Amino acid sequence: MRTLARDIAKHIDQSVTIQGWIHKKRLLGGLNFINIRDRSGLVQVLVEDKTEVEKLRGLQIGTVVAITGKVYKDDRSPGGAEIHEPTVEVLVPVTDEPPIEIDKPISHKSEHLETLFDNRPIGLRNLNEQALFKTKDLVCQLVREYFRENEFTEIHTPKLLAEATEGGAETFTLDYFGKQATLAQSAQFYKQMMVGVFERVFEIGSTYRAEPSATTRHMSEFLTIDAELGFVDFDQLQNILGDLLLYVVNESWEKNEDTFKKWNVNKAKLPESSKDIPRITIDEIHDMYFKDTKIDYRSEADTRPEEERWICDWAKKNKGSEAVFVTGWSAKDKTFKFYHKADPTNPDIALRADLLFRGVEITTLSMREHEYPKLVAQLKKMGGDPSQPGYAAYLSAFKYGMPPHGGFGLGLERLVEKLFNLNNVKEATLFPRDINRLAP
Repeated sequence: MRTLARDIAKHIDQSVTIQGWIHKKRLLGGLNFINIRDRSGLVQVLVEDKTEVEKLRGLQIGTVVAITGKVYKDDRSPGGAEIHEPTVEVLVPVTDEPPIEIDKPISHKSEHLETLFDNRPIGLRNLNEQALFKTKDLVCQLVREYFRENEFTEIHTPKLLAEATEGGAETFTLDYFGKQATLAQSAQFYKQMMVGVFERVFEIGSTYRAEPSATTRHMSEFLTIDAELGFVDFDQLQNILGDLLLYVVNESWEKNEDTFKKWNVNKAKLPESSKDIPRITIDEIHDMYFKDTKIDYRSEADTRPEEERWICDWAKKNKGSEAVFVTGWSAKDKTFKFYHKADPTNPDIALRADLLFRGVEITTLSMREHEYPKLVAQLKKMGGDPSQPGYAAYLSAFKYGMPPHGGFGLGLERLVEKLFNLNNVKEATLFPRDINRLAP
């Protein structure tokens, strides 16, 4: 029967069999050590018998083995125990030297990232790399916990669409049995339609954007945490998103503090209540940045990356928060979609906010126009045809009753990137896709 690495300390003075990969070899003559990796961690094996040592001769890291031996207590070893007097069975020999030394820290300097991504299947065997993506898995679990505790229903929306009805970013097109189809830019229309069914919905799914951007924050395929909920106002919507961020940050740190410390990361500084996350208008940010730096972006309709980093640093020092809601967006700008809602008290301003976290925008939230006549009018004003098949089903949900509602799309990789204070969203992506990379 196989014993996992994490469990060998339960079997002191007993014989066990472990199976896994050789993660590290230290052949020191009389004392020879190998570390075996399985899904639960590492176990150290002391190999003294010359016959067993010879079985390992010439084999590289990654060789798959089965080890049977006696467990001895050793506080210096991983898990507080190690295996002595082993019998080694080589299941899959590896004789080629791996392209990345997975038993040592892997560099994430910008000049090394392409090598890291080219060799992703091997580099991910590094324990720190594994830990990052296990944390990403934990984040998904926490997101689901939060939504379910708040009565959201998880949905799964199509990623193959007849046409790009939402507009905005460029779309990927493909042949669909003789017809042209597009890959979904977001779950936007579907999650809104489902508000009329379930009231509160969420999805963690792939999003595709054919934007010709080669920055540290853009990819062609990424995962979005989409949420939409009815019977809320703008403040409540911000509070829901803020509470989600607080829950993920606090719970991931409590459950995974050792991983963050291995990455030399401090816990994000956030207020106790989402209501205390600063809410600052875009004009105020432009003014504050200008007063501090004398660099003038006051005529810009969007925030610059350097402003986003600056305002998060300012908020951390002055408000105890590495997160900031940016409000006051123009309803006259091209970023205002036909389904967005303007502030009834000031129609020039959209009921929209960007959430910045540790210097990067991780999501945009907005209230949606839920009144059918106004929605149709805004669609026509922006050049859309309500009778078009891509719009007709969507609009029918509003024609037959939709409550005030809003939602957001939170970038999963950007969130994980900032939890670890990384510099590139691709570092938090198993197999990144951008304008230059389609493999592995």
